[in-house]
Amino acid sequence: VQLQASGGGLVQAGGSLRLSCAASGRTSSSYVMAWFRRPPEKEREFVAGFTWSGGSTYYADSVKGRFTISRDNARNTVNLQMNSLEPEDTAIYYCALALAGGRIYSDSRRYNYWGNGTLVTVSS
Repeated sequence: VQLQASGGGLVQAGGSLRLSCAASGRTSSSYVMAWFRRPPEKEREFVAGFTWSGGSTYYADSVKGRFTISRDNARNTVNLQMNSLEPEDTAIYYCALALAGGRIYSDSRRYNYWGNGTLVTVSS
């Protein structure tokens, strides 16, 4: 399985960005995809997750109401729409895939595959 993230960039506070993660390779239908981020000089943290089979979503409290995770079946991608961005959202964003589906894990150790990082910078 390969994951390719894209869509990062520089945006002013209050603005929006849309990240995409394209998945290729063979997987089951019950996997979980998620976005994590690593802010400058901080640990990696969970942002949002999506169960591919059931369409359930889960968000970190810090992004709830501002970010939306969704899938594009035709393109086999998972998107992260980020609105009302804040300087605290500045980070390298990573998409990840967990083969053991059924629930959305906020623990990064449960994820088997990781995409390249894409940098999001929010200026104040």
